[in-house]
Amino acid sequence: MISFQVNDMTCGHCVKAITEAVKSADQGAAVQIDLATHRVDIETDATDITGLAKAIKEAGYTPIAVEGGSALKATAPAAKRGGGCCG
Repeated sequence: MISFQVNDMTCGHCVKAITEAVKSADQGAAVQIDLATHRVDIETDATDITGLAKAIKEAGYTPIAVEGGSALKATAPAAKRGGGCCG
């Protein structure tokens, strides 16, 4: 499983946009999103975390890779306040 913290994901539209972005990068991916915790979990056979992160970034969001429950600092810059679609 590949997980991201996406702090600028704020509403149902964001959830849909991120889900579509992930699916565009990997059609076979199963996406689970917890909007309350800003967590995106992706079940995929792919091991290319970079491609999935890029797809989420291109959708206008700031994914931070998560490993074992804590964000990896070097993966992405901190999310900007007011990002996402509702910002």
